Formats: sequence, structure tokens, C-alpha cells
Amino acid sequence: MKSKSAEKIKLTSYEDLFSAEDNSVEGTYTTVPLSQLKPFKNHPFKVLDDEKMQETVESILQHGVIQPGIVRPCADGYEVVAGHRRWRASELAGKTDMPVIIRDLDDDAATVLMVDTNIQRENLLPSEKARAYKMKYEALKHQGSKGDKHTADAVGEKAGDSGRTVQRYIRLASLINGLLELVDEGNIKMVAGERLSYLKAEEQELVLEAVANISIYPSPVQAEQIKDMSEKGTLSEKNVYALLVKKENSGQSVTISPKKIRNYFPPAYTKAQIEEVIYSLLEQWKQGKERETDAGNTV
Repeated sequence: MKSKSAEKIKLTSYEDLFSAEDNSVEGTYTTVPLSQLKPFKNHPFKVLDDEKMQETVESILQHGVIQPGIVRPCADGYEVVAGHRRWRASELAGKTDMPVIIRDLDDDAATVLMVDTNIQRENLLPSEKARAYKMKYEALKHQGSKGDKHTADAVGEKAGDSGRTVQRYIRLASLINGLLELVDEGNIKMVAGERLSYLKAEEQELVLEAVANISIYPSPVQAEQIKDMSEKGTLSEKNVYALLVKKENSGQSVTISPKKIRNYFPPAYTKAQIEEVIYSLLEQWKQGKERETDAGNTV
């Protein structure tokens, strides 16, 4: 329920508050109970209880919420368009309400505003930008923006990203969650993730399982090869394993002079006998290292 003290106002410092372009925005300024706030549907930005959140909490405890959030009416309260972090910080600070500006926005306008008020934040994860850019792209297309390139340029303008960069992020949004998390962690490069995004969901699951089993991550070149396998209909679990293991082996090639190796064996030993001893000793060494690791983990 709106506060009786709610009043119609016209903001003239909107850009300073929310980094939007329109400096003349009408809305109803009021205070609403936190219990009436609802998160934006499919909100792509993470709200973490991290150090920055704690700083926001301390600021609210000292000064209150200086910048009101932006909300729009929904069936059972108000949907937050801008201000999810302020909302969470208010909860952590023990507040029961928060100042907001109530605006009547359709889905597309609300999506564009939600993305634009968050996209310039520092240290955004690739997954956050990917999902946010996809949402804004679809909203602008629905509003009538013409041409993929033109729309992509418009999507990235607020954050200073080119249309091509935006398109790459949007491709990442087609990755399954497990692979997208590996991109966030830096284990899979963004360009490799873009290539893998063209795979069907079940093919991506196959790649994810292979990566999880052997902890080897596809390079951009290998991701392109996996994409080619998919297009040719030759993608299989066996082929993915072979490709990833080939990378691992090629990256750790070790050559030892046969003459040096012979110094450690009787002259009568054949090549097969020498190899058998070497592999046996390496296996013993590997098992010893694994026991050391296990012992260290139990301390």
C-alpha cells in the first residue's frame, strides 16, 4: 500500500543518482516496507554479502538510504528495478522500509533501466554481463530497434562496449550454467566459451562432464575443434576426451636422452624391460604423492 505521504515529484538529478541518460523522470517518491519489495524477474546481477555490501550497510546505518531505489507496481507489492543491493543492505542493517521512486514501466522499459543502472559496476562477471546484455538486447528489439548490429551497439553504449563485444557476451548466455561458471572462474577463456555456446545443451553437458573428470579445460583452438565436431556430427565423449588429453600431453612433453637412461640399467635389459621399470617407478611415485596429499587434507 502506498504511503499517504507519497508525493508526485520530478527528479532533476537522476543521472547523478542512477547513471541514466534521462535527467527528467517523473515518479512517486515514497517509503515502502521491505516486505513489499520483490526482485526483478530473472535479475542477472549477483547480490553478494561481501565487503562492499558491508560498506553499504555501514553507510545506511550512519546516513540512511541516500539514493532511493526505483520500483514498479506488481500484483503483491513492488518489483525492484534499481536498488537490489540497497534493499539487501537495508535488510542487513535492520531496517524495515526503504525510500523508493515508484514508476509505471512496461517490461521492456523496466529491463533497459535495470540493466543500465547496473552495467557500469566494477568487477562484473562474464555471466552477469552475458545475461544482462541478452535481456536488454531482446527488450530493445521488442521496442522496435532495427538491425542486429545497430541494436548490439545500443546495448553496449552505456558500458562502452562495442556491438561485437556485446554479441560475444550474448553468445555466452547460451552456455549451460556449469560451463558459464568455468568462464566466470577464468578456467575457460571467453573466446572459447563463445565457441562452445554453439553446441546443443546435451553436447555442452558432455563437454562439462569431460572437463570435470580430467580437470583439463579446452583452449580457444580446441573449442573451435569441438564446435566443428558438432557441426559435422562427430562429437562424442571419446573424441572430446582424446582432444583434451592431447592438449595436456602436448603441453608437458619431456624428452630424455636414451643414452642417459641406459646408464641406469644393465646392458642386457631390453627396451620393453626398461619401459616397464620406468612406468612402475612413476606409478609408485604418483601413489606416494597422492598419499601425501590425502594426509595433508586430513590434518
